[in-house]
Formats: sequence, C-alpha cells, structure tokens
Amino acid sequence: MSEKYDVVVIGSGPAGYVAAIRAAQLGLKTACIEKWKNKEGKGVNGGTCLNVGCIPSKALLDSSYKYHEAKHDLDIHGISAKTVDMNVSGMLDRKNKIINQLTGGIAGLFKANGVTSLYGTGKLLAGKKVEFTSNEGEVSVLDTDNVILASGSLPIAIPVAPVDGELILDSTGALEIDEVPQRLGVIGAGVIGLELGSVWNRLGSEVVLLEAMEDFLAIMDQAVAKEAKKVFTKQGLDIRLGARVTGTEIKGKQVEVTYQSVAGEEHKETFDKLIVCVGRRAFTDGLLADDSGVQLDERGTVFVDEQCATNAPGVYAIGDLVRGPMLAHKGSEEGVMVAEIIAGHKAQMNYDIVPNVIYTHPEVASVGQTEEQVKAAGEPYNVGTFPFAASGRAMAANDTDGFVKVIAHADTDRILGCHIVGPSAADLVQQVAIAMEFGSSAEDLGMTVFGHPTLSEAVHEAALAVNGGAIHIANRKRR
Repeated sequence: MSEKYDVVVIGSGPAGYVAAIRAAQLGLKTACIEKWKNKEGKGVNGGTCLNVGCIPSKALLDSSYKYHEAKHDLDIHGISAKTVDMNVSGMLDRKNKIINQLTGGIAGLFKANGVTSLYGTGKLLAGKKVEFTSNEGEVSVLDTDNVILASGSLPIAIPVAPVDGELILDSTGALEIDEVPQRLGVIGAGVIGLELGSVWNRLGSEVVLLEAMEDFLAIMDQAVAKEAKKVFTKQGLDIRLGARVTGTEIKGKQVEVTYQSVAGEEHKETFDKLIVCVGRRAFTDGLLADDSGVQLDERGTVFVDEQCATNAPGVYAIGDLVRGPMLAHKGSEEGVMVAEIIAGHKAQMNYDIVPNVIYTHPEVASVGQTEEQVKAAGEPYNVGTFPFAASGRAMAANDTDGFVKVIAHADTDRILGCHIVGPSAADLVQQVAIAMEFGSSAEDLGMTVFGHPTLSEAVHEAALAVNGGAIHIANRKRR
C-alpha cells in the first residue's frame, strides 16, 4: 500500500474517530486504523467506549434503573404494577443493538467525511511510518506526514484475582453476565465498580464492593463523596473500605475471596461472580517500534506536551494514552485540538474544566476544583449548596437525594468548581462548566434566569447561596 496520507490515526475510539473526522473536515487526507472486531469477526469502529465501555454500560444502567423503578417506586405515583419481570437476555440484546447502531454510525461518518477506514493493527515505525497489519494478515507500510496515536486503554489485571472469563470477570466480561448472580463481588469501588455494581444490585444481586483505599471516591469533593456513599448504602450496596484483596480461589461454581482489613484482620467472602475493576492502563502493547522515537512516562502512558505532541516530530498522542483522567470527552476534545494544529490552526484545550461523571442513580458529577484542593492551595473561598429535597421539580419526580455545591473565590467571586450528587447531575454540571469557561462569577450565574420548575434551579440557588442570597433555603452564616 503505497498511498500517502496527511494523517494516519491509530485507534477509532472517541479520541481517534473524532480526530480523524475533524482532520478530514479540514481538508487533510486521513486514514484511521482500528483493530476491534465484533462478535461476527467483522472490523468495527468505536473502540472500548462504544463496544465495551461507556455506551453499553449506560444501556445496562438505564435498563436496570427502569426495572427497579417499575418494581419499587411506582406506587407513590398511584401506579400499580403487580408483576414486573426482568428478561436479562432482552436487556443484553438491547445493549447490543445500540452498540451496532453507534459503531455503524461511525462508519457512515467516515464515509461522509472521506476518512479511509482500515481494519487491523497499526505500529509506529521510525520516521512517521506506520506498519499496518490487516485483519486478514496482510502487512504494509503507510507513508504519512502526521500520526495520531489513539489506541486507548485496557483494564488493569491483578495477580490475586486472575480473570477467567467465567467466574472472575473484568469490566468487559461484566457486560455479558447473562443471569442475575445471587451474590456479586466487585474489587474496586471507583467509577466502573459503582456503575456495574449498581446494575446488578437493582436486578436483585447482593453486591459487595471491596475497596483497598480507606477514602471513598477520593478524587471527588468529599462532601459529595460522603453523601453519595450514604445514598448508595441505603440502596443496598455493601461498600467496604480499606479492604485489600489478598487472594481468590475457585470452589465449584463460586469464587472465594480473601481480603484484609485496615486493622490487619483476614476475611473471606464467597460470590457467584467477581468483577475486577481496579483501574485501566494505557494500551501501548505492540503500538511502538523500538526506534519510533516516542517516549513513555513512568506510568506507562505516552509522554506529551500541553498540545498532545510527543517528542517524535509529527507524532501526537491523545485520549487514554496520555496524562490526565481517562475520560472519553477529554480524548475527543484532544482529537479536535490535534487535528486543528496539524491543519495549521491555533488550538488549545482548557484542562481545568473537564467534567467528571459517575452514572449511578443519583449521578455524581464535578467540574473544576474540589473544596479540599482550594483549601490546600490557601485560596480564600465561599461555598453555596442547595439540596434537591428543596426542589419542586425533584419532588414532583420523587427524586430528591443529593445536592448542588458551588465554590467561588472569596475575593473575585469567580467560580472555582461545582460538585453535584443528584438527579441529572451529568447534565446540570455542564451548565457550570460553560459558565467557568467564560470566567463567570457566582453572581453571574445567580443573575441568570433559569426555567421553572426545573432541576437546574438547584444550580441557580447554589450559586446564589455562595453570597448568602439563596431564596428557597435558609442561607448559611458567612465565614
């Protein structure tokens, strides 16, 4: 294959496919390599996110929540549903249909924008050459002026709990569980563990989450983390902090897990299924030839500057391959930025305003600095909070758990962060992210007219509360 490209992208997850489309839109001749195959062995785009990550997990979360709501929460609305059953295979079929629709959609977008789609693996060689091995085993070298590495990440494996695909599963295998386990163990109470644990808890499993860290959701604002833990525990999730797993043993059709508490005491639990969710690592396996010139940092991620350029000229890396949180939307924006830089445009990304979301119910979402971070920096600040229990719209929906928290600089009133646990937190926090992008103050947000009745009024009231002006709750005494 002697054809030359302006840009070759390796990986078509949210970072890679967005980079490829944007590059093509800017007039660059672009090819995108993807190794993923569907169950029929056909090459498909979308990477982890669309195939075994963000999208399928949200499909299961939504299906399980509707089942739980129909079974437990309709009476309060005057609705009597005497018989509610869950067809797990039907839930999985729906998930798979969504995956097929979205991955097929990317293929359509590539065609519409003139991106050449190549199915197989890519390896970066010296001098910006890319070795392409097709799914049929044919090997060729692609000539290009620019390479964008976007090969994503993989679940981290731990020796004490080797994944066997049957009883001990990683986050990928957890999306294919075809019947409700009576007892489900989850190693890790982070984002993925909480989301997957929530799915099966709603469907009737007794779910135990074993988290080695002593702090729950340590990266989140701790007031929000504390409230989230209270709500999740009330829902039935058994969250055990400071629980370090030391071993697993298959016993018949169950798995016995041994873990150690903070006090050093040994405990054993037996589960029908065990999900390992201890994080993800950059997927660089087979990606870089020894003479590619690309350096990895001490964590195994690709070393890049603020504009995602590696130390090899003309080679960029984006998404889960590089520093920062492993978030699909972060990778997508990096993809746009890099494509525009290659095309000769000025582009940058504001890494200080990248939202983070956990899609449990209630959702947990944040943007900007936590109160702990602001305090540690020694900055003077004010905080405003508003509970969903005081929201008319939340009451009408019978969804009143949680609150909105807005943090602003005490001298300038500029918004420093927003943290939400509650209904539609993922969408509500984005309103504050936009405000922060434009340098808004809490007063600016408080002076904005919000529709009534809406959940977003909770954001409005929290912003007003920063300066003691909330209307629908009693204001805190200022410090």
